[in-house]
Amino acid sequence: MKSMTAFARTQHTADWGSFSWEIRSVNQRFLETYFKLPDNLRHLEMATREQLKAALQRGKVEVTLKVHETQQAGSLEINPAVLAALSQAVSQVQQALPEATHVNPLEMLNWPGVLQSGPGNDQDETQRENDILRALPSAISALNAHREREGAVLAEIIRQRCQAIEQLVEQAQQLLPEIIAGQTEKLRQRILTLLDEVDEMRLHQEVAILAQKLDVQEELDRLRTHLLEVTHTLKSKEAIGRRLDFLMQELNREANTLGSKSADSRTSQISVELKVLIEQMREQVQNIE
Repeated sequence: MKSMTAFARTQHTADWGSFSWEIRSVNQRFLETYFKLPDNLRHLEMATREQLKAALQRGKVEVTLKVHETQQAGSLEINPAVLAALSQAVSQVQQALPEATHVNPLEMLNWPGVLQSGPGNDQDETQRENDILRALPSAISALNAHREREGAVLAEIIRQRCQAIEQLVEQAQQLLPEIIAGQTEKLRQRILTLLDEVDEMRLHQEVAILAQKLDVQEELDRLRTHLLEVTHTLKSKEAIGRRLDFLMQELNREANTLGSKSADSRTSQISVELKVLIEQMREQVQNIE
């Protein structure tokens, strides 16, 4: 089981320089990927996305690539179109604001897209890109290792909550005969206050109706069944977040029904405690892939 919240960073060196991959992920209903790549390597985004899609199923994932070249693949050239557009924008600002400070040319060179690599050795360019892409799987593996470690912690938290719920269900099960008997006696006493004697046949009918209204055996059985399914799901090797989220909804539905049928403060309290535990699990499930 994997958490969707994780971080990984790997550092790499090559003949032409050094680079690092940095990947952050947080919970998200689907897989959403965002990239921060150097301008001259933006074309690697598609290949990078494909690697992520093969390894991850859910989460908001942000990928950053930082590159430091010790050997320049080619000369630096100015992109005339970007520079002309930037210069025109600067002129418009200066006309509107005459007091604006003149722009430093070095600052303009830092604008994205103004500087671009000139013609270089195609073989060196290909080697550099291959080196970068071959290093990405190690960063993804590190991310998944982090996700699995957090997932193991979350799984243990959910198991503990399931055990607590099982104990509450067992408490409710043991209380049922006592509650039915107590309500039956209350009904008998109520009838006696109105009549001189009790019509036993009518009393049995009323008790049967009362027992039907108070019967929560079906809800308790369903709670047990859903808990077994949660335990089974936690063992799966696939992405289980959505399945667990559905089971949390079903558990909460049964806990609500148990509370609505309750005729005793003890089972009402059990219903409240069940919903608290289920909500605690649901919050953790939101982080599971």
